[in-house]
Amino acid sequence: MSNDFKRIPYGISSFKQVRQENKYLVDKTMFFERMELAGNFLFLVRPRRFGKSLFLNMLEAYYDINEKDNFQKLFQGLYVADHPTAYRNKYHVLHLDFSRVGSDVEKLSDNFDKYLSLRCMSFAKAYARFYPDGFLEEMERTEGGMQRLNLINDTAKATECALYLIVDEYDNFTNNVLNVKGHEAYHALTHGTGFYRDVFKLFKGMFDRIIMLGVSPITLDDLTSGYNIALNMTIDPRFNQMLGFSEDDVRQMIRYYKEVGAIGEDKTEDDIIADIKPWYDNYCFAKACFGKEPSMFNSDMVCYYMSTLVNTGRKPDDMVDPNTKTDYKKLRNLIEIGNMTEERRQTIYDIVHTGYTISTIHSYFPAESITDAENFISLLFYYGMLTIRGTLGAALKLGIPNNNVRIQYYNYLMQAFQQIHPTGLNELNVPFYQAAVEGQWRPMMDYILKAYHDTTAVRQLIEGERNLQGFMNAYLSLDPYYLVAPEMEFAHGYCDFFLLPNDAVYPMVAHSYILELKYLKTDATEAEADRQWTEAVAQIRTYAADPKLQSMLHGTTLHLIVVQIKGYETIKIEEPHFIAPRCEFTCSS
Repeated sequence: MSNDFKRIPYGISSFKQVRQENKYLVDKTMFFERMELAGNFLFLVRPRRFGKSLFLNMLEAYYDINEKDNFQKLFQGLYVADHPTAYRNKYHVLHLDFSRVGSDVEKLSDNFDKYLSLRCMSFAKAYARFYPDGFLEEMERTEGGMQRLNLINDTAKATECALYLIVDEYDNFTNNVLNVKGHEAYHALTHGTGFYRDVFKLFKGMFDRIIMLGVSPITLDDLTSGYNIALNMTIDPRFNQMLGFSEDDVRQMIRYYKEVGAIGEDKTEDDIIADIKPWYDNYCFAKACFGKEPSMFNSDMVCYYMSTLVNTGRKPDDMVDPNTKTDYKKLRNLIEIGNMTEERRQTIYDIVHTGYTISTIHSYFPAESITDAENFISLLFYYGMLTIRGTLGAALKLGIPNNNVRIQYYNYLMQAFQQIHPTGLNELNVPFYQAAVEGQWRPMMDYILKAYHDTTAVRQLIEGERNLQGFMNAYLSLDPYYLVAPEMEFAHGYCDFFLLPNDAVYPMVAHSYILELKYLKTDATEAEADRQWTEAVAQIRTYAADPKLQSMLHGTTLHLIVVQIKGYETIKIEEPHFIAPRCEFTCSS
């Protein structure tokens, strides 16, 4: 295999670097014209790790007057090279990335001013030749970011220079203030004479065009009371596919690396799609696009997988990029802003258990109403923790997009359970192995059910069927030998859990499991318990007889486990005897 092929730009946000080093690029330049037609002031929210920074960097190179002579070199082969717009290379671009302001909320005002001041100085040096003599020297004499911004504004207007503002992570430090210091500090920053509100007033009157990206609409609403002079592209169907990769994008990438010999013959295009689709796909951001346009893959995750496959010849052992594993803290911060109400906690349990919720999406709302039920759901959507999976009249069915996000929910639940009643999670390593390799499932189930008992006994608030499901989800997700599939459909019914062997990573796995959990209220009678048990055994035997299950077992022995819990006490756990005709699995009693 030749090494002369395009490398994957995993973790790279510099468009010029991608082009100069001839790295692989998914073309998104066809959206430039759509953006120009949509309006001069644009706003977009997308989840983290969706390629926002690279897209904005590409946008800057396209509109920057200083890159006019480099246009063909930078954009050759891309859509916009053959379809340039009238505004190509017409602007002086100020590009701000507020994730670089710093996270020290005590020094935020000073840090913001220093950052803005440095960016204004860089702007002045880049475009000094377009301004009157002495402009650069005057900029150097001017102290303070706001003052330098005003000088740029005055000089640009006097010389009729067109200005373009690009703001990445516009809400980064404000979200941090809200999480760390609470509503009062956040309100002081974004209302009245808060420094961020003051600079925002300058933005609106200073720039000919503005594009702002972030992860939530809260800050924008508080700064501008709706920012009604801008188009919110977030749920606009014209821009549903602007960030992220479609399946066609991913297939083209796979074909390229197959053609250059960077991916071996043992992995087909369909194999790779089947690998990554459950983990990175299924995002939809506009109601009108659901079912009419392909769902979108998380672009950073695809690049992580493909980079590993191309560089090592193997898929990643961990399908979730380790660099993203702290993202569940964002979910925790989101949930715990203000006083966490029981309603919101139950919302998380319900989403984990069923995989979806029914709600509407609010385009704007202030931070003070962040704890409202529908606003909380909207924030989960903006953070990428939910996506559009269907409609119910005027409402939306918002579901967990994929396994990557599902694990973030599990991580949050696990942290919450550990805070209530800490348990030694490392002690599960041996029971997990015993269940997967030896078929000895009792130690694993006994440990998890005892943890459920002890945790629920401490805080009876979490007692209930939904919370039992969430608890099992969280603990089973720690098992590296299986892909946990809750609510898997078999024989026109839905089993509680199917533990699908992760044999691509652990080929020694010899056993698979269907778990059926049954919950009884503490006042349930013995007759009710017997009836429920009989129904559960019949259900799980029906699931196991489904022919499609055979192709999923990968030669492993299937075990059927039924658990019955009353309150928080395990009253019965057995493996019912089952022999299916012409089956390749056995179940012991």
